[in-house]
Amino acid sequence: MISKLINEIKKKNAPIVVGLDPQLSFVPEEILNKWYAEKGETLEAIGEAIYEYNVGLMDSVSDLIPAVKPQIAMYEQFGIPGLVAYKKTVEYAHSKGLVVIGDIKRGDIGSTSTAYAVGHIGTVKIGDKSIKPFDEDIVTVNPYLGSDGVKPFVDVCNSDDRGIFVLVKTSNPSSGELQDKETDGTPIYEVVAEKVNEWGAESMDGDYSNVGAVVGATYPEMGVRLRKLMPKTYILVPGYGAQGGSGKDLKGFFNEDGLGAIVNSSRGIIAAYKNEKYAGMDYKEAARAATIDMIEDIRVNALGAN
Repeated sequence: MISKLINEIKKKNAPIVVGLDPQLSFVPEEILNKWYAEKGETLEAIGEAIYEYNVGLMDSVSDLIPAVKPQIAMYEQFGIPGLVAYKKTVEYAHSKGLVVIGDIKRGDIGSTSTAYAVGHIGTVKIGDKSIKPFDEDIVTVNPYLGSDGVKPFVDVCNSDDRGIFVLVKTSNPSSGELQDKETDGTPIYEVVAEKVNEWGAESMDGDYSNVGAVVGATYPEMGVRLRKLMPKTYILVPGYGAQGGSGKDLKGFFNEDGLGAIVNSSRGIIAAYKNEKYAGMDYKEAARAATIDMIEDIRVNALGAN
């Protein structure tokens, strides 16, 4: 699966992913009001509004980007209708030729972890049929239960040609409360990076592994260190834009081949129409303009392109 993502990155010349993290305050009022009029002030109305919003976003940027990253909590908060919107979003993204990174951050042990892996990136047998329940291409995984929680995902990566991004050094301010603590003189995030290499060796797909890592743009020095520690690992980089990361912070996340990282922006793109820079544009026009600006920033300041 990582080779498919890399091919799409090369094709679009854009190592970025748009995070589809819909908050109600981001959805334009005309979309919300349309669905309130049809279904009342209900969860079903919200689910339909979110899906319409996502469709508009994907229609506006799908020719520019290789992938989208829906964050499942933003859908789960609206119950079953929210999850229906999530599933429909995954399906529509695939219809647009986009790789889908499901930001689910799952992690458990034994049969529970297997169930998460199968449900999101695997296949279930129902009678004579094989069905992919959520059908994301890649998902995020929390490693803090150890190999018992991660290996079932690696097994599904191998059986179904899928991928995972393991949380190594996250972009949030308090991540250091646990991730920066040292054991035998080594920060926990480096210990996790070593495990990512170990798990990744079991699922190579060309020059890179299907087992990737999440490393926040808000910690560029650590990104440089982790890039060296995980040379065959693709890095998903959150924290660009609204959280403070910019193109100049990202150079160390990439390998010399210009590959090795894919950078996420969520609010900065999907709510760009609320930014003064894009005043006068509708949400789709603003999302496209913000995506073009992000691509240019990364090409020039992270990859050194002319």
